[in-house]
Amino acid sequence: MIPLNRRASLPRAGMEYFDARRKPRNVGKIIAALVLTTLCIFALKQSPGFGGNSVFSRHEPGVTHVLVTGGAGYIGSHAALRLLQDSYRVTIVDNLSRGNMGAVKVLQGLFPQPGRLQFIFADLGDQKSVNKIFAENAFDAVMHFAAVAYVGESTLEPLRYYHNITSNTLLILEAMASHGVKTLIYSSTCATYGEPEKMPITEATPQFPINPYGKAKKMAEDIILDFSKSKGADMAVMILRYFNVIGSDPEGRLGEAPRPELREHGRISGACFDAALGVITGLKVKGTDYPTTDGTCIRDYIDVTDLVDAHVKALNKAEPRKVSIYNVGTGRGRSVNEFVDACKKATGVNIKIEYLSRRPGDYAEVYSDPTKINKELNWTARYTDLKESLSVAWRWQKSHPSGYGPNRI
Repeated sequence: MIPLNRRASLPRAGMEYFDARRKPRNVGKIIAALVLTTLCIFALKQSPGFGGNSVFSRHEPGVTHVLVTGGAGYIGSHAALRLLQDSYRVTIVDNLSRGNMGAVKVLQGLFPQPGRLQFIFADLGDQKSVNKIFAENAFDAVMHFAAVAYVGESTLEPLRYYHNITSNTLLILEAMASHGVKTLIYSSTCATYGEPEKMPITEATPQFPINPYGKAKKMAEDIILDFSKSKGADMAVMILRYFNVIGSDPEGRLGEAPRPELREHGRISGACFDAALGVITGLKVKGTDYPTTDGTCIRDYIDVTDLVDAHVKALNKAEPRKVSIYNVGTGRGRSVNEFVDACKKATGVNIKIEYLSRRPGDYAEVYSDPTKINKELNWTARYTDLKESLSVAWRWQKSHPSGYGPNRI
């Protein structure tokens, strides 16, 4: 028979044999694992994006965080570049319906440092998305560029323009109000003036827009003005009404790359370059019977580099409880024929011209009086040589015949 004390020490079926001598080694492993886990959790909590601890989600002394809507677009990307060069923190929001992810990638490559730039793919017409963006980020200011922006297209799809421009601006304002963002730089247009009786256009010129694009922008302006007057709004608002934008980054980092299907509605500079590249057979000039010196439309062409400089100066001068409105132009009108001649010289190509009837919604003559912005913001257009601005843009176009390439995130 086995003594009782010996029987108790034997293992029972289905049970592990426990050796007291192994206990210290197992406990040591458990403690080491707990310490390692704790250190990992601590490290994660210190990293951007964990638990809302991203640098984009908090205000920092000496750092101005700007939301750039439509920052993947032509003007918005150039504005984001300038802001980043001036040490602003930038968040770009764009649904890429008109913008280019390639432009964002260029900016990401230029400013890869943590906390400098983030891109959020979102539609500003989605109220939940807009509120989520504002809830998760600590914005100090908003530069609102995002908008469809073709006069001809607006006459074909007016409801789209009112929704995209006017309604989306309302959603932005509601989010700003809910989350205490008080500074707005609004991208508006000379199209809000329509076809004034007198030239040049001043900020006091009556606004009678004649196409849905201009009307939608004016409605958005009116909403901004009404909201800024409401009790407790304390808004610092700058509305910039700019004229016909041309050119590109002088260092060749960014350019204009509209969707192929939108070329018909796009800027005249894009059409000139397409003709010079052989993408299209020639340039279509719409309207030769306007009451101007050569029968073609007269416009004020502003270089994109000057335009974004005006936005940054406006941001720096924005004051609480004050709304300021500025025209951003050169103060000089050029006819479409003058523009075409400059484009031929810039590209070195004898572009074929086809003259057609007027485009719906266009007006004969528009150019600015920039006196107010010159005096109050100390801003003056510097890139006023039409041929030179087009030459800079042409260099980018030649080196990027397919634009930024596939529009993938």
